[in-house]
Amino acid sequence: MLYDRYVNPLTDFGFKKLFGTEPNKELLIDFLNALLDKKIVNLNYSSNEHVGQTKIDRKAIFDLYCIGENGERFIVEMQKAKQNYFKDRSVYYASFPIQQQAKKKEWNFRLDPVYSVGILDFVFEDHRHDPALIHRVDLKNQKGETFYDKLQFVYIELPKFTKTLEELETKLDKWLYVFKHLALLDELPVQLQERIFKKLFKIAEIAKFNPTERQAYQNSLKYYRDIKNVVDTSREEGREEGREEGREEGREERNIEVAKQLKKNKIAVDIIIAATGLTEEQIAKL
Repeated sequence: MLYDRYVNPLTDFGFKKLFGTEPNKELLIDFLNALLDKKIVNLNYSSNEHVGQTKIDRKAIFDLYCIGENGERFIVEMQKAKQNYFKDRSVYYASFPIQQQAKKKEWNFRLDPVYSVGILDFVFEDHRHDPALIHRVDLKNQKGETFYDKLQFVYIELPKFTKTLEELETKLDKWLYVFKHLALLDELPVQLQERIFKKLFKIAEIAKFNPTERQAYQNSLKYYRDIKNVVDTSREEGREEGREEGREEGREERNIEVAKQLKKNKIAVDIIIAATGLTEEQIAKL
């Protein structure tokens, strides 16, 4: 049964319901403008699957892929659990919108900007002691000067956002609060009484979903909770075993042990992948 009033935006269904459809793209535009300090007027959704050159990159899939009216590319991903080599994965995915811009015949190699945005429901291991919740990554030279300004990675570590409603100051603060707390609210707070959030809360009402949408959301919510439970359990087991979370070898070893237990308990492979970062091939060999 669904007892919450509003959809959880950290679920696949909730994220795409709010930000991944043409009628609701105003919400995504407003969020990106607040995050990137831009003035995006319009976005067009593009296919989020790209055929690669090899079997390995046959399908690079990300949550949302949009193109701005001036040609800018925006990849926006919601990540629920840590994955091995997550930063490598982000760079790899960003290469597809870059390659897609190639023109046949003569071309001067001019590229439009690419922005890769990761909304993370976890904290990077190497950022555990860093209070910054937003990490903006640009290409710079040895002097710290910008070498190339058309490729930017932005990572938001949501667990680090701890502001209360009374402490919200900026539009970005309000968006981060919505991401983290929407599913826990019973009504639109006074601090969010703005047109854009009124629209979001109206769209997010579960009671207005049709039966197909309700079932899809229920499945998505179960998947999200399963991942969270698995991640929390594996983290607790890791602490009990006294392993250092910062050691790559220990972390991978723990992931393998967790995957073995999950596989033994017949947990779905996609949940094991999301919870441990192992590949389907690695899991199959366990």
